[in-house]
Amino acid sequence: MVVLGAGPGGSTFGKKAAAAGMKVLVLDKKKEIGTPVRCGEGIAEHSEAELGIKVLPNAIASTIDGARVFAPNGKTIRLKTPSTRGYVLERKLFDKHLAMDAVRAGAHVLPHTLAASLIKKDGKPAGVKAVHMGEEIEFRAPLVVSAEGMEAKIAREAGFDAKATLYDVDTCFEYEMAGVPCEPYIDLYFSTRIANRGYVWIFPKGKDVANVGIGIGGNVNQNPKVQLDLFISEHPELFKRAQPVEYKGGIISVGAPINEFVKDNFMVIGTAAHQVDPIHGGGIGLAIEAGNLAAESAVEAFKKGDYSKKNLLPYEEKWRKQTGPKLAKRLMLRKVLEKLSDDDWNHIVGSINEADLDKVLSGDYKPVVAKVLITRPTLLKVLGVLTGI
Repeated sequence: MVVLGAGPGGSTFGKKAAAAGMKVLVLDKKKEIGTPVRCGEGIAEHSEAELGIKVLPNAIASTIDGARVFAPNGKTIRLKTPSTRGYVLERKLFDKHLAMDAVRAGAHVLPHTLAASLIKKDGKPAGVKAVHMGEEIEFRAPLVVSAEGMEAKIAREAGFDAKATLYDVDTCFEYEMAGVPCEPYIDLYFSTRIANRGYVWIFPKGKDVANVGIGIGGNVNQNPKVQLDLFISEHPELFKRAQPVEYKGGIISVGAPINEFVKDNFMVIGTAAHQVDPIHGGGIGLAIEAGNLAAESAVEAFKKGDYSKKNLLPYEEKWRKQTGPKLAKRLMLRKVLEKLSDDDWNHIVGSINEADLDKVLSGDYKPVVAKVLITRPTLLKVLGVLTGI
């Protein structure tokens, strides 16, 4: 079988499938797995136990205790609970470790290999044509797995509707900066003037190094780099000694998952399937989860010698049952938050506390909405959808 992409989802799939005796080849278009980095690099500490992974010490840039949310007027809510503990990673090392684990399990990993087109036999996927260091190669396989990320080129060739509308993506730009005073909190700054339908983030990677980035709705007429530079210029107390040491950017999905994950001889996992948190665009843990679930179904299909959609479908069914509802609620929350004005944000952050924020993040919206509406009933039209009012 051929896996396209050696990110967290692809490598996880490759490891589990190879360990079960499948012959696995993982292709990655990059010369160096894990680069370029396109995210804030955060992952929850509890993900290790839940996903069956071990984050090695040298892949951890810093440990996080919680998060702080900043309203446009500077009001702040801090959230610090056992579930908010986590890490800011060095993705270049984290992803490489996962790929190495796949190799140790028996998978073959081939970097610097671009999957150019899908091979079909009798109308069904049968491998890919690829370019490895300038050389055209064909890889025949009874099962192709797309872990291609947002591009999802081969998945689209296979007939999956993996496109994303401008409304359902965020355009992002990020600096890794030295000289930023850091505390062990992920800081999120909300302001429609700075980041319409998005926010600015600061992810600490050490005492004075941080990922400082911005995400803006894809359908919004704001330039992410220009807006991030504006934010930095308006916070001289944070950035007076700061200088960028790396530039990062990209597009992330913040919409619903694609409408199907499997066809005969083909599976789609991770960001390629839009299995991404609609609130913050994070997808590391979700990709690993999808990789594990997809591999379980692929192994069963391997035992039967039949990679038909029927035999691969348990992956999709399990994912939609255990993770789909949570992301659906998060998507609903995203669509509500993007309607808030700066004045609304100032009021909400000034009206709720840490316990309320914890309830919102766990999907318990009703008591928090009721609390906010007591002092600002005009928000009923916007917030009522979260409670069915």
